[in-house]
Amino acid sequence: MKLNLKRPLVFYDLETTGLNVATDRIVSLAITKLMPDQTIEKKYVLVNPQMPIPKEASDVHKITDEMVKDKPTFKQLSKGIYEFMKDCDLGGYNNNNYDYALLQEEFFRCGIEYPTEDVQSVDACFIFKHFEKRDLASALKHYCNEQMENAHNSEADTNATVK
Repeated sequence: MKLNLKRPLVFYDLETTGLNVATDRIVSLAITKLMPDQTIEKKYVLVNPQMPIPKEASDVHKITDEMVKDKPTFKQLSKGIYEFMKDCDLGGYNNNNYDYALLQEEFFRCGIEYPTEDVQSVDACFIFKHFEKRDLASALKHYCNEQMENAHNSEADTNATVK
Protein backbone atom coordinates (compact mmCIF):
# COMPACT_ATOMS: atom_id res chain seq x y z
CA MET A 1 0.00 0.00 0.00
CA LYS A 2 1.40 3.39 -0.97
CA LEU A 3 0.92 6.23 1.51
CA ASN A 4 0.53 9.79 0.33
CA LEU A 5 2.76 11.49 2.90
CA LYS A 6 3.22 15.23 3.24
CA ARG A 7 6.08 14.78 5.72
CA PRO A 8 8.08 11.77 6.96
CA LEU A 9 6.32 9.21 9.14
CA VAL A 10 8.38 7.50 11.83
CA PHE A 11 7.23 4.15 13.19
CA TYR A 12 8.94 3.20 16.44
CA ASP A 13 8.84 0.69 19.24
CA LEU A 14 10.47 0.65 22.66
CA GLU A 15 11.52 -2.15 24.96
CA THR A 16 11.90 -0.98 28.53
CA THR A 17 12.76 -1.88 32.10
CA GLY A 18 9.06 -1.85 32.99
CA LEU A 19 5.73 -0.14 32.52
CA ASN A 20 6.07 2.97 34.72
CA VAL A 21 6.55 5.97 32.42
CA ALA A 22 8.03 8.12 35.20
CA THR A 23 10.61 5.66 36.52
CA ASP A 24 11.34 3.02 33.88
CA ARG A 25 13.85 3.40 31.06
CA ILE A 26 14.33 2.40 27.43
CA VAL A 27 16.58 -0.63 26.76
CA SER A 28 16.03 -0.78 22.99
CA LEU A 29 14.55 1.47 20.35
CA ALA A 30 13.71 0.59 16.75
CA ILE A 31 12.77 3.32 14.27
CA THR A 32 11.65 3.06 10.65
CA LYS A 33 11.25 6.37 8.81
CA LEU A 34 9.01 6.41 5.72
CA MET A 35 9.83 9.39 3.53
CA PRO A 36 7.29 11.13 1.25
CA ASP A 37 9.27 9.81 -1.74
CA GLN A 38 8.69 6.25 -0.38
CA THR A 39 12.33 5.71 0.66
CA ILE A 40 12.92 4.08 4.03
CA GLU A 41 15.56 4.72 6.68
CA LYS A 42 16.01 2.54 9.76
CA LYS A 43 17.74 2.73 13.13
CA TYR A 44 17.97 0.20 15.94
CA VAL A 45 19.83 0.73 19.20
CA LEU A 46 20.33 -1.06 22.46
CA VAL A 47 20.38 1.40 25.34
CA ASN A 48 22.02 1.22 28.75
CA PRO A 49 19.14 2.15 31.07
CA GLN A 50 21.51 2.90 33.99
CA MET A 51 19.40 0.69 36.21
CA PRO A 52 18.94 -3.07 36.51
CA ILE A 53 16.52 -4.65 34.07
CA PRO A 54 14.01 -6.67 36.11
CA LYS A 55 13.84 -10.36 35.28
CA GLU A 56 10.15 -9.98 34.40
CA ALA A 57 11.03 -7.43 31.71
CA SER A 58 13.97 -9.49 30.39
CA ASP A 59 11.66 -12.52 30.18
CA VAL A 60 9.44 -10.53 27.81
CA HIS A 61 11.96 -8.79 25.53
CA LYS A 62 15.01 -11.04 26.08
CA ILE A 63 17.34 -8.07 26.73
CA THR A 64 19.59 -8.54 29.76
CA ASP A 65 21.83 -6.30 31.85
CA GLU A 66 24.84 -8.01 30.30
CA MET A 67 23.67 -7.10 26.78
CA VAL A 68 23.38 -3.36 27.55
CA LYS A 69 26.13 -2.77 30.10
CA ASP A 70 28.54 -1.29 27.51
CA LYS A 71 25.89 0.39 25.35
CA PRO A 72 25.33 4.17 25.28
CA THR A 73 22.72 5.76 27.54
CA PHE A 74 19.63 7.44 26.16
CA LYS A 75 21.18 10.80 27.07
CA GLN A 76 24.20 9.95 24.89
CA LEU A 77 21.93 8.92 22.01
CA SER A 78 19.21 11.55 22.48
CA LYS A 79 20.46 14.24 20.10
CA GLY A 80 20.96 11.76 17.25
CA ILE A 81 17.56 10.16 17.85
CA TYR A 82 15.95 13.60 18.00
CA GLU A 83 17.60 14.65 14.72
CA PHE A 84 16.40 11.44 13.07
CA MET A 85 12.80 11.89 14.31
CA LYS A 86 12.29 15.67 14.21
CA ASP A 87 9.88 17.09 11.64
CA CYS A 88 8.23 13.66 11.37
CA ASP A 89 4.84 12.37 12.39
CA LEU A 90 4.81 9.24 14.55
CA GLY A 91 3.33 5.78 14.23
CA GLY A 92 3.42 2.59 16.23
CA TYR A 93 1.37 -0.18 17.77
CA ASN A 94 -0.19 0.90 21.07
CA ASN A 95 2.23 3.83 21.04
CA ASN A 96 -0.37 6.39 22.10
CA ASN A 97 -1.00 4.53 25.36
CA TYR A 98 2.61 3.89 26.41
CA ASP A 99 5.57 4.36 24.06
CA TYR A 100 4.74 7.98 23.24
CA ALA A 101 4.68 9.02 26.91
CA LEU A 102 7.83 7.09 27.84
CA LEU A 103 9.75 8.44 24.85
CA GLN A 104 8.63 11.97 25.69
CA GLU A 105 9.74 11.46 29.31
CA GLU A 106 13.18 10.18 28.23
CA PHE A 107 13.66 13.23 25.97
CA PHE A 108 12.48 15.53 28.78
CA ARG A 109 15.17 14.14 31.09
CA CYS A 110 17.71 15.17 28.41
CA GLY A 111 16.32 18.70 28.08
CA ILE A 112 14.72 18.03 24.68
CA GLU A 113 11.09 18.87 23.97
CA TYR A 114 9.87 16.06 21.75
CA PRO A 115 7.34 15.21 20.48
CA THR A 116 6.08 18.77 20.00
CA GLU A 117 2.48 19.90 19.56
CA ASP A 118 2.65 19.81 15.76
CA VAL A 119 3.54 16.10 15.67
CA GLN A 120 0.66 13.83 14.68
CA SER A 121 0.58 10.29 16.08
CA VAL A 122 -0.97 7.26 14.36
CA ASP A 123 -1.63 4.23 16.56
CA ALA A 124 -2.11 1.03 14.54
CA CYS A 125 -3.52 -0.72 17.63
CA PHE A 126 -6.26 1.90 17.90
CA ILE A 127 -7.04 1.51 14.20
CA PHE A 128 -7.12 -2.29 14.53
CA LYS A 129 -9.43 -2.18 17.54
CA HIS A 130 -11.66 0.37 15.81
CA PHE A 131 -12.18 -1.84 12.74
CA GLU A 132 -12.11 -5.22 14.50
CA LYS A 133 -15.16 -5.38 16.71
CA ARG A 134 -14.48 -6.08 20.35
CA ASP A 135 -18.02 -6.83 21.46
CA LEU A 136 -19.54 -9.97 22.94
CA ALA A 137 -20.86 -11.21 19.59
CA SER A 138 -17.37 -10.98 18.10
CA ALA A 139 -15.84 -12.82 21.07
CA LEU A 140 -18.42 -15.61 20.79
CA LYS A 141 -17.70 -15.94 17.08
CA HIS A 142 -13.92 -15.88 17.60
CA TYR A 143 -13.68 -18.27 20.56
CA CYS A 144 -16.69 -20.53 20.06
CA ASN A 145 -17.37 -20.20 16.33
CA GLU A 146 -21.00 -19.40 17.14
CA GLN A 147 -23.25 -16.58 16.01
CA MET A 148 -24.70 -14.35 18.72
CA GLU A 149 -28.49 -14.37 18.86
CA ASN A 150 -30.54 -11.91 20.87
CA ALA A 151 -27.62 -9.62 21.66
CA HIS A 152 -28.31 -7.25 24.54
CA ASN A 153 -30.80 -9.66 26.04
CA SER A 154 -29.43 -10.26 29.53
CA GLU A 155 -29.99 -14.02 29.40
CA ALA A 156 -28.43 -14.36 25.92
CA ASP A 157 -25.48 -12.17 26.92
CA THR A 158 -24.87 -14.20 30.07
CA ASN A 159 -25.04 -17.49 28.16
CA ALA A 160 -22.59 -16.21 25.56
CA THR A 161 -20.20 -15.01 28.28
CA VAL A 162 -20.28 -18.42 29.96
CA LYS A 163 -19.47 -20.12 26.64
